[in-house]
Amino acid sequence: MWRTLQPWAKHCNLKSVRTPESLAARVAVASIVISAILAVIKIAVGLSAHSVALISDGFESAADFFTSGLVLIGLWVASKPPDEEHPYGHGRFEILVGLAIGLMLVATGTGICMRSLEEKSSQHVPEFFAIWPLLASIVVKSALSAAKFHFSRRSGSAGLRADARNDMVDVFSGAIALVAVLLAIFWPKMTAADRYGGFIIGLIVIFLGLRVVRETVLLLMDTMPDEKQMAQIREIALQVPGALGIEKCFARKTGLRYHVDLHLEVEPDLTVRESHDIASAVKRKIRAELDWVEDVLVHVEPYAPEHTG
Repeated sequence: MWRTLQPWAKHCNLKSVRTPESLAARVAVASIVISAILAVIKIAVGLSAHSVALISDGFESAADFFTSGLVLIGLWVASKPPDEEHPYGHGRFEILVGLAIGLMLVATGTGICMRSLEEKSSQHVPEFFAIWPLLASIVVKSALSAAKFHFSRRSGSAGLRADARNDMVDVFSGAIALVAVLLAIFWPKMTAADRYGGFIIGLIVIFLGLRVVRETVLLLMDTMPDEKQMAQIREIALQVPGALGIEKCFARKTGLRYHVDLHLEVEPDLTVRESHDIASAVKRKIRAELDWVEDVLVHVEPYAPEHTG
């Protein structure tokens, strides 16, 4: 797996530089391998143990294999430097990956629900050994989800954050499948619990997918960051000598980081060179102190006390 991804790793400096993006990519690679193993084990054991809930959870893990692969592709494309056709970089592709993951989750959840309903006439009681893959999955996915949330916050990756929520759903779906299998095993009259468990898992996956779609669509619509982040930008800008006020401040996410448009107010009698030096100092300070800011475009305005932000 790693040998196949070496060209990407070289481009992203995954081996030499431990940036948040490279660490996020490593987590995505680990998730691909783990999800593939879990999917094969769950589906194989589920078929052998006659457990609809375990098979459903296995198909959900198979979807994780593809979503983690999409995250890795998104991180690779997003890390490419700006060019003439993409002066803002390629970061927005990573947001599109998050949207694709959401849509894939909705489709996967729908398929799981339909599969569970198709098995409604089955009267097989699951075998006891069906619980072991579920227990292992709950533990492994809990650790993976925690790691992905951590590195998604550090890197600003919408795709990795969507994948982390996907893993949290895996934990809940695994717990539901475990309860459903145990009910079907120890209470013969509750044989249908196994199928109902599979159906509930499908509904949870659909709900998560819709949530991911909503969040990524908001990012694609250039939704502003929260007020706390905007206040940080203004506060840091006004720390620069000569920066007297801020008329306007906007920010939009273009992948892993934000691009900021700032209307900075300076003394009206300054020369163009002096105003430019202040604007450059503001840009450097914001980028140096806020690692989630990719670039800052500063517009210089004459100081007007009524606009001071």
